[in-house]
Amino acid sequence: MSADDHRQRQKPNILMTGTPGTGKTTTSSLVADAIGLRHIDVSDLVRRRSLHDGWDEDFDCHVINEDLVCDELEDMMEEGGNIVDYHGCDFFPERWFDRVVVLQTNNSILYDRLTSRGYMGAKLMNNIECEIFQVLLEEARTSYAEDIVISLQSDSVEDISNNVTILTEWVTNWRPSSRST
Repeated sequence: MSADDHRQRQKPNILMTGTPGTGKTTTSSLVADAIGLRHIDVSDLVRRRSLHDGWDEDFDCHVINEDLVCDELEDMMEEGGNIVDYHGCDFFPERWFDRVVVLQTNNSILYDRLTSRGYMGAKLMNNIECEIFQVLLEEARTSYAEDIVISLQSDSVEDISNNVTILTEWVTNWRPSSRST
């Protein structure tokens, strides 16, 4: 997609990322519903469309095929108006996003959320360590332009509500020419 194509997009694309359990899907769904954007849950898409290379027994999840995922999303992303919800971010093309949101959660709250989902062992510890070391925030900052990456705290229902307000206001104020390429 050329710079001219980017400017023609009438609605922005948002990447919602962060460690599992930080509230990506909840926040993405609420923003999408509030402002009329398409919510794309990448994990769900991978399952439904078999965009994976098998199952990882250690982490109890699919091994996604990043190329297949990007191919699947390309046309939708060019249209604009999407919130892409996934815990990884460095494999998505930078040109796709107008805002990259990294949700962060206090480790004790995150621990409780993940254990209630059945996370244990290596999968639990890996995700807690990712949050402690801000791996997803660093990944976003090295993969996308600094001016489009924001970090939002997501510890409580109040935080989620505030984040939805922040993001819906941002989408409402976004204009195709508001971001230079």
